[in-house]
Amino acid sequence: MVVGDVTTGTDVLAIGAGPAGYVAAIRAGQLDLDVTLVEKDAYGGTCLNYGCIPSKALITATDIAHEAATAEEMGIHADPAIDLAGMIEWKDGVVDQLTSGVEKLCKANQVTLLEGTARFVDDQTVRVSHSGEGQGSETLEFEHAIVATGSRPIEIPNFEYADEPVLNSREALALDSVPDSLVVVGAGYIGMELAGVFAKLGTDVTVLEMLDSILPGYDDDLKRPVKKRANELGIDFEFGYTASEWHDRDGDGIRVIAEPADQAAADGGSEQAADERLTLDTDHVLVAVGREPVSDTLALEDAGVETDDRGFIRTDSRARTNVDHIFAAGDVAGEPMLAHKGSAEGKVAAEVIAGEPAALDHQAMPAVVFTDPEIATVGMTESEAAEAGFETVIGKFPFRASGRALTTGDSDGFVKIVADEADGYVLGASIVGPEASELIAEFGLAIELGATLEDVAATVHAHPTLSESVMEAAENALGHAIHTLNR
Repeated sequence: MVVGDVTTGTDVLAIGAGPAGYVAAIRAGQLDLDVTLVEKDAYGGTCLNYGCIPSKALITATDIAHEAATAEEMGIHADPAIDLAGMIEWKDGVVDQLTSGVEKLCKANQVTLLEGTARFVDDQTVRVSHSGEGQGSETLEFEHAIVATGSRPIEIPNFEYADEPVLNSREALALDSVPDSLVVVGAGYIGMELAGVFAKLGTDVTVLEMLDSILPGYDDDLKRPVKKRANELGIDFEFGYTASEWHDRDGDGIRVIAEPADQAAADGGSEQAADERLTLDTDHVLVAVGREPVSDTLALEDAGVETDDRGFIRTDSRARTNVDHIFAAGDVAGEPMLAHKGSAEGKVAAEVIAGEPAALDHQAMPAVVFTDPEIATVGMTESEAAEAGFETVIGKFPFRASGRALTTGDSDGFVKIVADEADGYVLGASIVGPEASELIAEFGLAIELGATLEDVAATVHAHPTLSESVMEAAENALGHAIHTLNR
């Protein structure tokens, strides 16, 4: 212990106040445990402050502007003027409201809040260093700990975020002016969401992707409407390339150099012939190639906590690490790196500590991409169900046959349901189209409750609504859909 340190104790120490950590802390407080929550930056973590919430705020704002500008078919003629500073101010207001709410909820549930960076001394002690000159540190002893330190953007060689023209997602969401041009490195969900935002702001966007399509891991039929809409927005794609370096253009933006991904991998990034390289002149480059766990700042080895070769903390079905009284939740505990998955893990960790019979269940874990149109999935895909030994039946309903979708002017996409042919149990679903992020919850509930196709089809859905498409997809799987042809 450092001389002069103050030493305090707690039943439960939560490290990190993102969706996993603050939810764990609040749940532990509800269960009458003495809880201390340590956060080094901002309550709400990356999700509320720099990721999920601000990005969706800007997606919504730019969608409104784009829809107004392209609604001639509805008899609406408009040319919206975008005040980016005002848009950012509104976005920041949303963020501030939510993060202050997190702080109030923690205090209302008797959670002690502690600002600083925690580092393990051993498996029962951390030292918390407070930011700011002369703030010092203190030692905290705990009975149980929940590590929820989240993740950070991956940095690629020659594209350091400290360089002004190189942006990560956090910095892109805080720009105070609309760039004329932007190169996005990575066509995953972050890259595609932000490419859409800037395209709707009027930026010339080019997306570089080392693979041969957007949104790796999603089925082609889900990606197709997203790619079509991106092309309509004027987004250019360069597939099969990896960004290798950039150069300043003497005050006239930057030049990004990309080389064929297969050659870069084969040659270890060696210099390519000029005619094989791609040259892109732009104002900024946004690097969105994924995220990595924040586990290297914790001195986990001093607590005996094991990580895998990527730095993720290994956990079991009860969120426990290899050290029985230390738990991990959220991005730092591995894929899928989703805020709602982290919150679920945080609740489980708190309940297990309190002696409750809790365990993780990822069977009905939804995933959403807030592209235009949205993509949402839950449960098994058709191929995953087949690999698991199921004989499946598929139901599909196109939004172009939905009266409500047509009245919104947004009818691209479909709803698809996967069920066990033998007994009709719903195994999974996927949606691409309007409000997919909201509609997927009904399928998640169906899987969680063990509902069948008959259950979903027999549930009367209000008309005219997008949710009718869920019912119709189930009816289509049963062979008696009304508003689409049955297969």
